[in-house]
Amino acid sequence: MGDKKNIMKKERSAIISVSNKSNLKPVLDILKKNNIKIISSGGTFKQIQKLKYKCIEVSNFTGFNEILQGRVKTLHPKIHAGILFKRNIKSHLNDLKKNNYEKIDFVITNFYPFQDTLKKNK
Repeated sequence: MGDKKNIMKKERSAIISVSNKSNLKPVLDILKKNNIKIISSGGTFKQIQKLKYKCIEVSNFTGFNEILQGRVKTLHPKIHAGILFKRNIKSHLNDLKKNNYEKIDFVITNFYPFQDTLKKNK
């Protein structure tokens, strides 16, 4: 039972992956003020570090390195289970506990600039 409480402990976390990082600092200020653990990767992780905020790199969180030149980094059951589990379903809580997965309370992202990227790659 003690482990079940661990899954539902008050500590909250957010995963952040943004292509436009211009408004990242105000978001980080809010997360820090509310003691929300930050998980991130790639350029967003580097920017968070540059802004001097604490952050866990996705590969450290999952235990797996990104592959395919960074194209696969957050595609991991530890990430998806932490986001998608239903907190009121006992079997979901048991699955998280059994796999030693943590809950992820917030997903912070913005749209990737697809049009600009397509133009660059022509």
